[in-house]
Amino acid sequence: MASVPTNFYDLTRDALVTLTTSWGFSPVHALRLWAYVYLSGQESWANMPDLPARFRAKAENEITFGRLNVATEQLSNDGFTHKYLLSLTDQRRIETVLMRYTGRVTACISSQVGCAMGCVFCATGQMGFIRHLTPGEIVAQAMHVDAILRGTPKGAALAEPKSSSPHSRHERLRNIVLMGMGEPLHNYDSVMTAIDILRDPTGLALGAKKITLSTVGVVPGIIRLADEARPVHLAVSLHGATQEERAALVPVAKKWPLAELMDACRYYIQKRERRIFYEWTLIEGKNDSAENAHAVGRLLHGQLAQVNLIPLNPTAGYDGGPTGREAAHRFQKILSEHGLPSTVRQRRGIDIAAGCGQLATAR
Repeated sequence: MASVPTNFYDLTRDALVTLTTSWGFSPVHALRLWAYVYLSGQESWANMPDLPARFRAKAENEITFGRLNVATEQLSNDGFTHKYLLSLTDQRRIETVLMRYTGRVTACISSQVGCAMGCVFCATGQMGFIRHLTPGEIVAQAMHVDAILRGTPKGAALAEPKSSSPHSRHERLRNIVLMGMGEPLHNYDSVMTAIDILRDPTGLALGAKKITLSTVGVVPGIIRLADEARPVHLAVSLHGATQEERAALVPVAKKWPLAELMDACRYYIQKRERRIFYEWTLIEGKNDSAENAHAVGRLLHGQLAQVNLIPLNPTAGYDGGPTGREAAHRFQKILSEHGLPSTVRQRRGIDIAAGCGQLATAR
């Protein structure tokens, strides 16, 4: 029985060297292959002339490039947000979002098909859990965005034609948020392998400060992140400042109660000496009152923390509405009285369902 080819994007650099040396080849060839893919965006064996013919012949049989096919793509009316529906090899689909800001480009990456956490206002949670993504399927999303940027002249709008000049300066992917479909800490090992690949200094070389992982509050994962000293930013979805209020919005709070979550967060801050970004979806009349804001202030008192306030984005399965601008800023002002820095998140891509909580494939 023929062996199943290995997805190149599942491999760390060390794993690639181990694989190719097991074939009897010098590690030099593995490193050249790595550079062709991650530095040049190359996936055609014919366009890798520095690799010996015998190595290429072996690798072509043993390695595949698991680039994801685009089923559909949408450009938001804001002109800066581009969403891709990507097909996996088993015909499942995920969504990835490219967001352009002044001076930077960010990719919002998925870690699962669907999600098991069941947050009531989240379209992915409304889908339910289907399966975990492999490291290669996570990395391939970043490579997809990087390929788009390679074909876009620096500073140009995404909708413009690609430049044919090989000397044009291109933007590079430098920021990733694991805030797409799925709960990253529910798929811990695959997500961390993918992060290791994306951070490799001889590859895409994403800085640790440019990667943010968002969790709904998977306590064992937060503790493991702290113990393993993983150098990424941590964002924790809070949404309720009492156990009862949070559990009504985030069912997983019944498994990991708020008090237990706060203990894990304080442990993380103490162990890592790093700030946690708490995410608070502002739902009109639900969790946006002055009383709610004071409760957040008391809950996070003394923590090295920042609160990201996110007006609710609409989904078909939830009938709540977003908090208005004035109420959001009142909420923010109260947090500042408690010494908590906060930002009101800019809403992007809402018209194409590319905002926080809107990603889903069961459309």
